[in-house]
Amino acid sequence: MSGSGSGSGEGGAVRAFWGRLGVPGLVDVHTHFMPERVLAKVWEYFDSAGELVGGVEWPITYREEEAERVRLLREEFGVLAFTSMIYPHKPGMAEWLNGWSVGFAGRTPGCLHTSTFFPEPGVEGYVRDALDAGARIFKSHVQVGSYDPADPLLDPVWGLLAEAGVPVVTHCGSGPAPGKYTGPGPVGRVLARHPRLRLIVAHMGMPEYADFLDLAETYGEVRLDTTMAFTDFSERTAPFPVRELGRLRDLGERVLFGSDFPNIPYPYLHQLQALERLGLGDEWLRAVCHDNAARLFGLPDASPAPGPAPGSAPGPAPGPAG
Repeated sequence: MSGSGSGSGEGGAVRAFWGRLGVPGLVDVHTHFMPERVLAKVWEYFDSAGELVGGVEWPITYREEEAERVRLLREEFGVLAFTSMIYPHKPGMAEWLNGWSVGFAGRTPGCLHTSTFFPEPGVEGYVRDALDAGARIFKSHVQVGSYDPADPLLDPVWGLLAEAGVPVVTHCGSGPAPGKYTGPGPVGRVLARHPRLRLIVAHMGMPEYADFLDLAETYGEVRLDTTMAFTDFSERTAPFPVRELGRLRDLGERVLFGSDFPNIPYPYLHQLQALERLGLGDEWLRAVCHDNAARLFGLPDASPAPGPAPGSAPGPAPGPAG
């Protein structure tokens, strides 16, 4: 069994959390499932406290076999839908990962079929193939891949995804350690060309929170996921600015719950508790933990779209795909 984070005690507490909110379960847009040998390498990297994690000790709380990790999410925690965030760190890897993800989504109830890409010759073709195969979400890891999201090789990919309305979770913030192409500038150039792109900024854009809130206020299809933000672990090194809580509340219909399961150094429950202690209210929590993502992915229990939040800035009028 896994460490202190798992077990029926935690599962009961997680279910009590979403049960109190009156939702049928959680939707987690940022969970990692990948080929076992790739995941083992990821865990090995975290164990070494490598430079991309800033040398900080990072114990993996849910170091389990794949079937047990799926069981924990679905049966223990009551997660209705989740992703298999895969990402390449070099050319020639993304298409292979996409092939694996087709099989994983097919055999795993609740998994939102996830795909990825890398700036390389042929990328437009295999992204089109992934869309044809039913991909419902993509992952772009600018930090690990060390590539410019505005690379001309990716321009047709962003256009395809914008036209298809398929979301992309993008690790483009500079946490836990900056990369050559992290920060709001490079991805901002992508959005300027493709304003309808459904970009989900991973980790709330940590630590450039305010800059990515600016992008969400500017572009009506930009969303942010909560992955690791607001937790004790992240607040020590990249605290969310209290002055931005009002904007976070007003953008509540475009904030999505994400956890980084299983690669988190604390219990799953703690991410939910960290959201609750922001004090933004149960309506905000319901939207973040279930309603927003359920609506985005057309899940059977999705709620109707809300009206504009008070004080929120409208996004640009839809235009032709860039």
